Amino acid sequence: MPGSDGARSRAGRATLATVAASAGVSIATVSKVLNGRTDVGPATRARIETLLKEHDYVGPRRDGTRANGRPTVELVFGGKLNAYGAEIIQGIVDAAAQMSVTVAISGSPHGDQNVPQERLNAWARELAGAGRRAVIAVVNDLTSGDLSALSRAHLPLVVIDPLNMPRARVTSVGSTNFAGGLVATQHLLGLGHRRIAYVGGPLSAACNQARMHGYRAAMEADGAPVPDTYVRSGHFLYEDGVALGAEVLDLAEPPTAVFAGSDETAAGVIEAARARGLRIPEDLSVVGFDDLDFARVLAPPLTTIAVDAEDLGASAFEALSRSLGGETVPDEQVLPVSLTVRESTAPPS
Repeated sequence: MPGSDGARSRAGRATLATVAASAGVSIATVSKVLNGRTDVGPATRARIETLLKEHDYVGPRRDGTRANGRPTVELVFGGKLNAYGAEIIQGIVDAAAQMSVTVAISGSPHGDQNVPQERLNAWARELAGAGRRAVIAVVNDLTSGDLSALSRAHLPLVVIDPLNMPRARVTSVGSTNFAGGLVATQHLLGLGHRRIAYVGGPLSAACNQARMHGYRAAMEADGAPVPDTYVRSGHFLYEDGVALGAEVLDLAEPPTAVFAGSDETAAGVIEAARARGLRIPEDLSVVGFDDLDFARVLAPPLTTIAVDAEDLGASAFEALSRSLGGETVPDEQVLPVSLTVRESTAPPS
């Protein structure tokens, strides 16, 4: 159509200017049609709506839907995207697709805890202005400022495995981290290990605290010692497993087993062991947490605490949908975990 090629965006999508030029109206008139305003004549409205379809325009409406009628939610991921986060996102996207909801993914709006409230308010207003209906936060270090900003923008929030949850009523979805830490450590103790280290995530992370407390509870119940040097914290990443695993394995009295707070960390610990000529599981047993897809193809396959990360994502989306529908949802939803025994653990030699 006339003017369409020159007015398209760099990505090839039609812009408001594209549609306005084709319809012979102003951009403001096209915007009024998109936002459901009634001060546009029926004939003009029909012409613009036809052109919007022809141009496959997908700009946001103020009611939270796009031009194709699909509502949009914002998925905010904190920190570096890893395998665990990718599986959660897959669960959210799949659940959203079944309900014809669009998911927009973005990073955390801030990198530290000292962000001015007005900046957070502006971030939330931008989300609302872009037509977002709600927000799902994944592995985010939330602050009271974040919650206040989203509340002011009237954006419902669901969080998955929050690293730090302010004291407020917020719907969250997670796994039974304490039970997982307990069962993982009991498995190693049952094999006969007594020198067991814990290599986990950030000290401030609620999920890490729960896993570590489960580890300590199992060790205390069995009367096994926990030297301070046996407990290390990182960021649930492979490189942390390599570095922290090296630290515990280089101790004068190294552990015979390691419970890692994530599968990625466990993979790093295994690499640190190999670099020191240690065999898995003959010289060192390793247990992970999450049971991600790669855990079963590691060499050897990883014993781990199974968490259905995709189910976490789907459950979070379901809770958000129920909340948007006016239903009352629990503040906290906890999904069960289980031990999957593979070939990375054995009795100490």
